[in-house]
Amino acid sequence: MLIQSVNTSSKAVAFTFDDGPNPVYTPELLEIFAEAGGKATFYMIGEQIAAHPEVARLVHEQGHEIGNHSYTHPNMTELSDEEFESELSRTEELIKQVTGTRAATMRLPYLAGDERVQAILECEGYPSIGALNMDAKDWDMPGVDHILETTRREVRNGSILIFHDGFGDRSQSVEAVRVLTKELTASGYRLVTVSELLRLAE
Repeated sequence: MLIQSVNTSSKAVAFTFDDGPNPVYTPELLEIFAEAGGKATFYMIGEQIAAHPEVARLVHEQGHEIGNHSYTHPNMTELSDEEFESELSRTEELIKQVTGTRAATMRLPYLAGDERVQAILECEGYPSIGALNMDAKDWDMPGVDHILETTRREVRNGSILIFHDGFGDRSQSVEAVRVLTKELTASGYRLVTVSELLRLAE
């Protein structure tokens, strides 16, 4: 089952970032969240952690959550069970090296899942995390205004929001997040990790 939001009376939302860590954009996002006084969840690709372990460590040291986003970003529905397990476990190992513990949640690449995929994740004890603002399509560089407008429509208690800090130019995503974190904290929202949000579920 894909979790896109949490039913809660707490005024809290979870910002999530896929496909990093990236040496340019991830640190920019960390600065934004330090200013906003909030925390985020970074769904990291194993290959990227291997390439930029110092950036992954920075994310962890600043109190943000690291989630599993596979090792090479394949469509998991097209993999054998063994390949699937390898994608999970190789990334798990790298996350453990950075944080001392495995990731609490998983986001499937392309959000591509089927019954078999969900069954493996359940068996492995990974909640499968989606997001409400998929229409923002920030990965396509649709413009800051488009990302803002489509995301604002999905903001409510318990929303999980998706953005990207890896693969290509992510300056629009960073700019949109800079605006959104200011708006949301000004209107009383807490910016929490996905694990914290799941604990607020009622």
